[in-house]
Amino acid sequence: MLRESKPSAPSADPPPVPPSAPSPPARTARGGFFEAVAAWSARHRALALTGWFALIALTLLGSSLAGAPADTTDPGEAGRATTLMREAGAENSTRENVLIQARDKAGDQAGESDGGGDGPQFADSPAVRDATADLVSALREGDAAKAVARVGSPLGEHGERWLSEDRRSALVTFEITGADAQFEAHDEAATKALSEVRERHPGTRMVRAGDASLSGVVEEGIQDDFKRAEYLSLPLTLLILLVVFGSLLAAGIPLLLAGTSVAGAFGLLQLLAPVVAFNSAASSMVLLIGVAVGVDYSLFSLRRVREERAAGRELHEALRITARTSGHAVLVSGLTVIVCVCGLWFTGVDQLQGLTVGTILVVGLALLGSVTALPALLATLGDRIHRSRIPWLGRRRTAATGSRLWEGIAGTAVRRPLLTGGLSVLALLIMATPALDIRLQDAAVTESLPRDASVTVDAAVRIQEEFPGSPTPARVVVRGETDAAELRQAVDALHSHAAAPAADGLLLEPITVTPITGDLLEVRVPLAGPGTDPTSVRALKHLREEALPATLGKLHGVDYAVSGRTALPHDFAEQVNDRTPYVFAFILILAFLLLLITFRSLAIPLVSIALNLLSVGAAYGVLAWVFQDGNLEGALGFTSYGGVVSWLPLFMFVILFGLSMDYHIFILSRIRERWGEGAGVRDSIIGGISSSAGVVTSAAVIMTAAFSVFMTLSAIEYKMMGVGMGFAILIDATLVRGVLLPAALSLLGHRAWTLPGRG
Repeated sequence: MLRESKPSAPSADPPPVPPSAPSPPARTARGGFFEAVAAWSARHRALALTGWFALIALTLLGSSLAGAPADTTDPGEAGRATTLMREAGAENSTRENVLIQARDKAGDQAGESDGGGDGPQFADSPAVRDATADLVSALREGDAAKAVARVGSPLGEHGERWLSEDRRSALVTFEITGADAQFEAHDEAATKALSEVRERHPGTRMVRAGDASLSGVVEEGIQDDFKRAEYLSLPLTLLILLVVFGSLLAAGIPLLLAGTSVAGAFGLLQLLAPVVAFNSAASSMVLLIGVAVGVDYSLFSLRRVREERAAGRELHEALRITARTSGHAVLVSGLTVIVCVCGLWFTGVDQLQGLTVGTILVVGLALLGSVTALPALLATLGDRIHRSRIPWLGRRRTAATGSRLWEGIAGTAVRRPLLTGGLSVLALLIMATPALDIRLQDAAVTESLPRDASVTVDAAVRIQEEFPGSPTPARVVVRGETDAAELRQAVDALHSHAAAPAADGLLLEPITVTPITGDLLEVRVPLAGPGTDPTSVRALKHLREEALPATLGKLHGVDYAVSGRTALPHDFAEQVNDRTPYVFAFILILAFLLLLITFRSLAIPLVSIALNLLSVGAAYGVLAWVFQDGNLEGALGFTSYGGVVSWLPLFMFVILFGLSMDYHIFILSRIRERWGEGAGVRDSIIGGISSSAGVVTSAAVIMTAAFSVFMTLSAIEYKMMGVGMGFAILIDATLVRGVLLPAALSLLGHRAWTLPGRG
């Protein structure tokens, strides 16, 4: 932690106001509401604490009364395909693929690149033909016969569609029938049949990947990743708080506020489940945001109480001053976070709107707890809060003065604002340069997870190499009453269209048809490319705009829509990108107005927004440099696919703009407070930054550590989020707040704290 100077005796009189500066505004009860509520909580601490914990308990108990979760609808045409299925009361079919190749080398380790590429062609390979025939028979006999349907293979009609381009690899496809518990039993029967056939044919490689197996791997990977993030981030937070306070009891208070706020928010979200779409990824984000704001708000208040106590003030007076000063900063910070995250609502995406509601709830509860439970708890504990001190973690810090290090850095920035500010801006602009060529592209399943993450991912890579598009084909949902013969002719025409030169190899085989209900069926069309790259998107557009209108589109009374692992991220990204300007405008305008009202200054909102944009831009540049350009692959354990996840820049902008304002508003409040008490502009800037450096540094270290955990997760999307968020918070709390902010305020002078025409 940063060193802090020893406390100095308070001056009897405030420093004189420089003649050139206007008279500072009189000290007002800006935190009147917070001060009144906090004072009441401190006087009625038993009632306040009981009320807080009763509220959290009620939300948790009420969550048990929640109804069924709300259905989510994906954006665009992919969402329309889901709607067609839902209106028919049906679910997507579940198809699995088994790749069969001659084994050239011993072993079948994940990540091997050897396969059937140098082996004999299917017609000349008895081992592959026999294994294929055995698997087809096993799937059509015994328990497996009741578990699977529509088995496709090179041995059936149009068998060439199930052979690779070099005709050395075979593909067997089948659909698993049933739902819920029945589906699980059927899946086990199919897996058992495949395992038995594999044992009988040791000279062939037989690997499986498809809808059920890949979805299981992805879901398991997401859950394991977020569990690891949660399990690692909370102990890290506690450890950092122990270092900050040197007391187990003091360190536990921020976690108590954060934990109860998160618990209450999840209870309320459960109650809202029937009307608010919410998934596991959003819940982990709400947890991290809840911990962040809960810890931040507690740190702001705890630090100020300790300062006031160190200055000799009685406990209730210290709490009252804390509520008026730090409490006011907490209120503005919380409102800013809420305003920023509300911008996600304009995306129109169910999952992001659910994240919006969750964030509003957890931040709102953290604000409520910081003004009710926190003052009551501090009043109850009093100076006993330091009795559980851990000596070896360092001396207990109670200094009312600030960090010598940041005092020196801020002092240099104030004395030479053009030099230090100019160099800092230049550094951030250089960092942001790679973002000018950023390519927003989601990772396919085979690109998101490392190949050695599981045998299923390795199998999907192998199948993709030999049968492009088969692991994750486009899924065309077709609804309408039409003649079966006409429909068969339309699908046959789709085969012909895929083989035509005009298709340019964008649509591939095997194209299969699965009846879902009486008037609903699903056509699977493998697309060129791994699933999300420009080639895949081009193939998707060709299917939607040319192939389907020329075939199924000619049938009278038929409605169709395309979904799948290419269509879903493409439509999601298109809608998010279309709405991004509205999100940005909403956040910037509302943040500007909120800061304008709070500080009664035109310069402060403009400077604050500019600094935030610089730090976010630098984070974008680092993301592009690392993940798009493939730098630090070995250190971070990923393989670049040449892009950055499409939803991440918008998500980062919204969350970072809100969270970084916590530090920014707290620092500005301390500077404004000193200026309002009569200190000179330079002394106010240096004193405000140095006195707030400890709490800002501590909060930033906690958040950086929490997001840095994501760098260790398996999915490349979470590595991106960890690097981008961690770097942005770190650079924001150091270079931006420690150098650029004091430099800008020094150049503005007293004009920073006045409206035009009122100086």
